[in-house]
Amino acid sequence: MRNFYGLPYFLFALVLCYSSLNAQWLPQGERIKTQWAATLQPDQVLQAYPRPMMTRPQWENLNGLWDYAIRPENESTPHHFDGKILVPFAVESSLSGVQKRLDENQLLWYQHEFSINKNWKGKNILIHFGAVDWKTEVWINDIKIGDHQGGYDPFSFDITPFLNNTAKQKIVVKVWDPSDKGYQPRGKQTSEPRGIWYTPVTGIWQTVWLEAVPKTHIQKLEHHPDLDRQSIVVSADLAHSESGDYLEVIVRDQGKIISRGKGVAHSKVAVSVPNPHLWNPDDPFLYDLEVRLLRKDKVLDAVGSYFAMRKISMQRDAQGIVRLQLNNKNYFQFGPLDQGWWPDGLYTAPSDEALRYDIQKTKDFGFNMIRKHVKVEPARWYYHCDQLGMLVWQDMPNGDRTPLWQNKTYFDASELKRSPESEANFRKEWKNIMDALRSHPSIVCWVPFNEGWGQFKTEEIVQWTKTYDPTRLVNPASGGNHFPVGDMLDLHNYPHPEMYLFDGKRANVLGEYGGIGLALEGHLWQPDRNWGYVQFKDSKAVTDQYVAYAEELYKMIASGFSAAIYTQTTDVEVEVNGLMTYDRKVIKLEEDRLRAINQKIVHALDNN
Repeated sequence: MRNFYGLPYFLFALVLCYSSLNAQWLPQGERIKTQWAATLQPDQVLQAYPRPMMTRPQWENLNGLWDYAIRPENESTPHHFDGKILVPFAVESSLSGVQKRLDENQLLWYQHEFSINKNWKGKNILIHFGAVDWKTEVWINDIKIGDHQGGYDPFSFDITPFLNNTAKQKIVVKVWDPSDKGYQPRGKQTSEPRGIWYTPVTGIWQTVWLEAVPKTHIQKLEHHPDLDRQSIVVSADLAHSESGDYLEVIVRDQGKIISRGKGVAHSKVAVSVPNPHLWNPDDPFLYDLEVRLLRKDKVLDAVGSYFAMRKISMQRDAQGIVRLQLNNKNYFQFGPLDQGWWPDGLYTAPSDEALRYDIQKTKDFGFNMIRKHVKVEPARWYYHCDQLGMLVWQDMPNGDRTPLWQNKTYFDASELKRSPESEANFRKEWKNIMDALRSHPSIVCWVPFNEGWGQFKTEEIVQWTKTYDPTRLVNPASGGNHFPVGDMLDLHNYPHPEMYLFDGKRANVLGEYGGIGLALEGHLWQPDRNWGYVQFKDSKAVTDQYVAYAEELYKMIASGFSAAIYTQTTDVEVEVNGLMTYDRKVIKLEEDRLRAINQKIVHALDNN
């Protein structure tokens, strides 16, 4: 049978459902948007598997339209909601469909109904939040099941005991985020956006999803390559394990099993990787990994993963200069400062394709490294870096107040003293971020501080970071107050490269330079408030200046620089110093010339 539109009734019903969804959601505001925003559908938001480093087949995505309400801080759970919000876009973003700002005296509430897959009977059900900024409380069917404090690290709850026997389950989420009025890590968010400080981000901003697991299951998986011993070391945190449980680790090379090993639960299992195929940006080879949890030879749980055989280290060259090394060879690391902001989604890319695009273009431009600046990305961003072959320096998002910045000297007598609550929060969230990301081979350097922003107890924080993850380098304070700790002395200088300090015991790096501006009409966040450290009128002039600075940098490599970061990948809000416009629609430099000079720099130490 057909309706008066000539469509079969089931298709007509689908059209009506689709129209209803779109009627409840529209991007807000008139500012620029990316090409991916134009094709975004509210029932198909960021559908790719959210945790590629530890996969299971039974999962469901909860992204989509939820109810939302903004209420005063002292009010309890709302009885009525204000409308629909598209999860996982922050409430301040265009793609949320809301685009409203909150202050430190307001709360953001979410409510949503979901059902449990009938095929999951007998399994424990976990709910995962990729990230929620900042302080979160969660209820399932009107029972509070837990809370979380941290805007950049993933968290989850086992909701099995709180599910009812009906077809629908209810989740309520409460979020408080004081932005720059609080002490918490916040990156470049501010209540008064201007210059290098951007729009605040509140609430759910990464994927929310369900996962079905056995009662006894693998909660967390970590693995680290040991290139010198030709092995991979695997460990796992387990839920409800018993004495006698053990892990089996299986390594595959393009589907073929090349090695396997077993070890008692909660132990580290080392598995050989004979004649390893090394990972590097020119050849980002990944091995497949399967980890099984067994009891009396019966498989209780199994997860899929991957890893790379690569090593990051330092060594003096023939001239006595400390060089960064990849796989025991001197290797100059060169890339852009990458803020990871989007004009339509703010902290959240409008699609997985968009998330990958920035990395691919960075590679096309001839770079081999990205500094992820005072922000943490979803797990899939690091997965794309692993796959495409991109080194990553990972910043800790800054927060709290800032001490006096003395970047031209090693001495600083005015380090910030945080409150005990603020200090404890920093340490906990930094550890959680490292825990979430430490198995990704692309990450080669941790950066706990930037330019003195919230910098405190530098020597203690750096030593803890190095001890907690001895497999990577630690840049103690990129361009910040300098202390003789960690693996690098990192200088910032705008707009041109400059080496104004030198450390004979650590690697010397230029953590930021450049910032060449070009404002392109039709691609601006605000038409009348745009800036760069220097500005030009056309692409050729910008490219000429970029190449001139790059040639200066190239000469400084022989004098001691072992890595450098150019500001920046894209324009961000009123900053117009990106290699691409904020909407990613225009590459602002002449790409062939950009790639040629970048490749010259990247290969500067090939014969050193």
